[in-house]
Amino acid sequence: MSDRINSSDFSTTGVPASNLGVVLQRGGEELVLEKASDCFTIRPATDFAPQQLSQVSWGIWQRSIPQAQLELFKVAPNQLEAAMAQARAAKNVVFASHVYTIKGNPETFVYLGDQLTIQFAAEVETARINTIASTYSLIQDKPVLGLPNTFVFLVSKQAIDNPIKITNQLQALKEVVAAEPNIIIHSEAHYKPRDTLYLQQWYLNHNGGNELAIGSHISVEKAWDITRGTRSVVVAVVDDSFDLNHPDFQGTGKVVAPKDLKQNDFLPLPDAKETSHGTACAGVAVAEENGTGIVGVAPGCAFMPIRTTGYLDDESVEQIFNWSIEKGASVISCSWGASAVYFPLSLRQRAVITRAATKGRNGKGCVVLFAAGNANRPINGTVFEQNWSDRILQGKTEWLSGFAVHPDVIAVAASTSLNKKAAYSNWGDSIALCAPSNNAPPGMSFPGKGYVFTQPAIASYLNGLGVLTTDQLGAAGYDKGDFTSNFGGTSSATPVVAGVAALVLSANPDLTAQQVKRILQETADKIVDSNADPQLGLKGGTYNGDGHSQWFGYGKVNAAKAVQAAKQLREAASPVSQQLRVGNTNQVAIPDDHRQGVKSAIAITQSIVVKDIQVSVNITHDFLGDLEIYLIAPNNQQVLLQNRTLGRRTNLQITYNVRSHPALKQLLSLSGQGRWQLWLIDSAPQDTGKLNTWELVIGH
Repeated sequence: MSDRINSSDFSTTGVPASNLGVVLQRGGEELVLEKASDCFTIRPATDFAPQQLSQVSWGIWQRSIPQAQLELFKVAPNQLEAAMAQARAAKNVVFASHVYTIKGNPETFVYLGDQLTIQFAAEVETARINTIASTYSLIQDKPVLGLPNTFVFLVSKQAIDNPIKITNQLQALKEVVAAEPNIIIHSEAHYKPRDTLYLQQWYLNHNGGNELAIGSHISVEKAWDITRGTRSVVVAVVDDSFDLNHPDFQGTGKVVAPKDLKQNDFLPLPDAKETSHGTACAGVAVAEENGTGIVGVAPGCAFMPIRTTGYLDDESVEQIFNWSIEKGASVISCSWGASAVYFPLSLRQRAVITRAATKGRNGKGCVVLFAAGNANRPINGTVFEQNWSDRILQGKTEWLSGFAVHPDVIAVAASTSLNKKAAYSNWGDSIALCAPSNNAPPGMSFPGKGYVFTQPAIASYLNGLGVLTTDQLGAAGYDKGDFTSNFGGTSSATPVVAGVAALVLSANPDLTAQQVKRILQETADKIVDSNADPQLGLKGGTYNGDGHSQWFGYGKVNAAKAVQAAKQLREAASPVSQQLRVGNTNQVAIPDDHRQGVKSAIAITQSIVVKDIQVSVNITHDFLGDLEIYLIAPNNQQVLLQNRTLGRRTNLQITYNVRSHPALKQLLSLSGQGRWQLWLIDSAPQDTGKLNTWELVIGH
């Protein structure tokens, strides 16, 4: 046997060279990893003080991982490799590594330590073990008690590959029974997106901090554990314009049925000198989860941008809602109102909103939301006005916002990052809910832009953080960058609730619009503000016997509770009355190392709605860890049933159901009629196999 090992000798069973760095050997199985695009770890040679860690040039220090003496750094995705090279070159850095996630489990982060474990065959002698260790720049650390000829090794700084690649190469040696890197997994309590600005979006989730009251967010992470939204749920945002070139509005199927009612075309883009209010509103509700920028409340939902004419005549309002109904909007978010103190709706305006809320969405009704307004006045009531500039208003004055008081509308008020009433937020008996937004002196600038009211000033300082959201690209818009951190008003609160409504419908598409409204109200947080309003001296931050507050409606929207309630209602209301069982017993060979794979079909001719689904498969294969298995529904929606985690097993007889594989839930409520396909992909050379049979059982 030669004492020297050449890399050209390697032929890793089940792991092609291109995958050496992303396939993790674990307990005889293989887990597919994906590199995180914006972070890496180092192990310093000596202890760094926190101040030193925050001053290094290669990235922004995040935290320590004490289990492996690692320090986590964050960088811009396009700077990752350069930053890692800079860190590796530093004299006081022993080790630098990528951070990974497990495919299909993006919330699980995998950190690489400097240890790996090798179990050698019983006949392998110490001299050969030392040669193998030297070839890979490994230092023997200690034996593993209870496992014969098994040792822990340390990866030295001279190693040219990371522990994952090294163990995959070792796995190919006949002397090696098993080789595993020591990985450190820190599971987040709830799903957190990778979008770079997400941690600044306090209104979605936070753990306290400066000007942040505990619980002033909407608890969205727990909701995301259930659903982050589906493209079948469409959120129409109705506003002045939208920068559809923004990266946070990109993605397959993201934008549907755009409409510009002002120019009568299909490009609702802002004019050259226009600040796009709609871009900011849309980002709050549905900004895409794409690893950069911000993330919306319902990032997985589709976005229908509708640019208004700028006027609120009957034709214009009818155009808005008729388009929404005809094009399949599920939720309609309106952060605007009439530029008038007293504005009742016309018969036509009232009727078209009722039609949308009761007849839209195939008779279940669109969820229609309107901003309460930013005047610190009742949406329907009387105030004795004084101290207005130029005496524009004085004495007993009646206020009415016809859109917000419509009985089929969810009227949204604003709370602050301190769980207080936003100073500007309108109030009254018709307020349904509130949602977090900024805080500011109330100044009335109506979205209709007909004129501006300057209200009496508030003398006291108003605490509360602004809302971070999308802005027009470049210098246009509210700020010079692509995002703005000072958005607010009930304009911002409304798309927050719209996003939560979209998550509710993603969890339970069978709900009517009224059921959604009831769920949102019944699950809201009863925040309390016992202070008097600093402008009018009124108090409205507590709740009456019916659980309603003048300032907050039925409370601050809680995404987690609302989505959970919707899910439970669906499970209770959708018993499976019948089962349809269909199989395919035609044996199919699975092509080896072939990315196109092979598909086996089952046709269903009956017109049924999927209430439950399970898939049974019978496969024989020389190395099942090579396989990925997908189910493709008649609408071409794909669900990953099995990733490459089966390892050395050779026989698979298993049933995938909604409980064992929650990803199948996205197929519920779809039509079962049509062509269902099982798609099998063998992603590595040498080993072959066949699909023997598979069966589909649909509860309907």
